[in-house]
Amino acid sequence: MLTDEYRYKILKELQQSPDVSQRELAKRLGISLGKTNFCIKALIEKGLVKAGNFKRSSDKSKYLYLLTPKGIEERVSLTHQFLRRKLDEHEALTREIEGLRKEASSVSEHNT
Repeated sequence: MLTDEYRYKILKELQQSPDVSQRELAKRLGISLGKTNFCIKALIEKGLVKAGNFKRSSDKSKYLYLLTPKGIEERVSLTHQFLRRKLDEHEALTREIEGLRKEASSVSEHNT
């Protein structure tokens, strides 16, 4: 259930906003609160994220999610993998678009 893509997105969000609530994180990622909770627990179990209460907050149910050194390394690795996959998808789409343009051009020329 914790795919590389969600692991990447969650680690990225937590690094940028360590005080984000699970509800807000779920909203940002477009996933359920339950799935968000499951994913964060999995990241904590893997030692990628550490969760702690805000020391100065009057609401002790608020957490601060910090990436561990291992979590930072994982985020960097996932960033490289995600970038490679997106570049491969871009290249494939570019080839497909070029093929469609050629097809459309030859059909247009044939009909005139």
